Amino acid sequence: MIRKKVLDHDRIRSTDKGFSFIPHRFLTDGFLQSLSWQELALYLFLVLASDRNGLSFYGDRIICATLGLKENDYLFARSSLIHKDLIMYNGTLFQVLSLPKSTHKA
Repeated sequence: MIRKKVLDHDRIRSTDKGFSFIPHRFLTDGFLQSLSWQELALYLFLVLASDRNGLSFYGDRIICATLGLKENDYLFARSSLIHKDLIMYNGTLFQVLSLPKSTHKA
């Protein structure tokens, strides 16, 4: 077993008042590897922008501008994340969902 040692005790990460969180399963169960860079950028943005319930009201134009995505790339990434059961979107509100049991690689 590898022993880990904190490199900088003054910089240990904490969530403070923020709610951003990505479970370790995102890496170990293949979710990270299953996403294109556009999907990953949008997913990360929504995780960072959401509240403790995973809800975010950011609009399409602001998201595209912030991420440097063309509208078609954004719409495809959004649709793919919905299809992969990682987010929901009702036209106004996003919800980052708990991870599904397995990845959808299609």
